[in-house]
Amino acid sequence: MEYRSLGRTGVKVSSLCLGCMNFGFPTPEEESLTMIDIALDQGVNFLDTANVYNRGRSEEIVGKALQRNGKRDRIVLATKVNGRMDDDNILAAGNNRRHIIEQCDASLRRLQTDYIDLYQIHRPMADTPIDETLRALDDLIRAGKVRYIGTSTFQAWRALEALWVAKELGLNRFVTEQPPYHLLDRSIERELIPLAQTYGLAILPWSPLARGFLSGKYVRGQEIPGDSRVARDMQGPFGERTRKHFGDLAYGVLDTVEAIAKEKNCTVSQVALAWCMNQPGVTSPIIGPRTRAHLEDNLGAATVTITDADRARLDAVAEPEQAIVPYYTGKNIDFKPPLHRW
Repeated sequence: MEYRSLGRTGVKVSSLCLGCMNFGFPTPEEESLTMIDIALDQGVNFLDTANVYNRGRSEEIVGKALQRNGKRDRIVLATKVNGRMDDDNILAAGNNRRHIIEQCDASLRRLQTDYIDLYQIHRPMADTPIDETLRALDDLIRAGKVRYIGTSTFQAWRALEALWVAKELGLNRFVTEQPPYHLLDRSIERELIPLAQTYGLAILPWSPLARGFLSGKYVRGQEIPGDSRVARDMQGPFGERTRKHFGDLAYGVLDTVEAIAKEKNCTVSQVALAWCMNQPGVTSPIIGPRTRAHLEDNLGAATVTITDADRARLDAVAEPEQAIVPYYTGKNIDFKPPLHRW
């Protein structure tokens, strides 16, 4: 396993990060614990979860695993805050001081640890000025509860604004960003990647397999399994975007990935992951395995080499800086500026 610097921090993290979203559901606890042990044994030292994943259950399982194997001091532990933790409490969500501090303490209890290595804002919110969020996070760092802070799914302008405000107010700054990034959506290459390289932000892509489409398990013309996550997503508010995964352009990308995988005698998902983890500016793609078999397959991507010729073939079907299945649209992320500037 290769180890890379977490942005400008100098902290070394594995080139694949184990995402723990499925732990607790649909992945049972015991299998989740086993998967964490396997990942650590294979050299992964970077775990990512969130308070909202199964309403705290994922964090509890991660905490139990680290207590059981005694490897907390060898792990860079990341979690996130923002999502709703109680449907009946209007205060139980957001990027405000009250919610952030309350949920940090709750995450520490569930994770059974005294500190969080990387505490991330899960999504931007237009109704909360960034200085409100940064001041709360800065206090958590000064209190020793958090080591570093980051963001998830922030547009480039939001990330840059946060860096500027932190400098102006003398606050600890964000050091990471988690964007959606895969062969079907390369839009972050336009602005976010150059910004990250300029200002020392680590890029930690989520969904590097495009919700499983780039694993090769979906076949053109065949019905999508009803128990799959994609099938569930199609019934949700972003069903239109999910269906774009199954268009001719997306399958054209998949055909090329499958051809390269056959030539390299590896799996389709390993090629897609190896491409993502070796793109300029990327630190650690976040894999989100549901089963032990998925995990073992994903970890194998660390041994796959992507050549310049491979990149050229993929660029021909998945154009750089473009998106076949765009995430950043007005339908699913708030583009409005904050109501009140700092």
